[in-house]
Amino acid sequence: MHSAENPQVAALLRWEEHGALWRVVERGDATVTVSMLTCDGGTEVDRITSDDPALLSFIGQRGGSEEPFSPSPPRST
Repeated sequence: MHSAENPQVAALLRWEEHGALWRVVERGDATVTVSMLTCDGGTEVDRITSDDPALLSFIGQRGGSEEPFSPSPPRST
């Protein structure tokens, strides 16, 4: 499903494992910006913007860490 070998994916997995939340704040055709939030979801601690395919695959169609994984639809070429 995803690769924890990717540093950005690993960071989000660690974030979740420690009970903190993340949310997608912007999603483009090939990029995503993720807000890393405190455990109560109230304060942004960090932000990741990336076009890395492993991160995009890990996030899929989710809007945040509280949503179940849903893979992204295939891109048309």
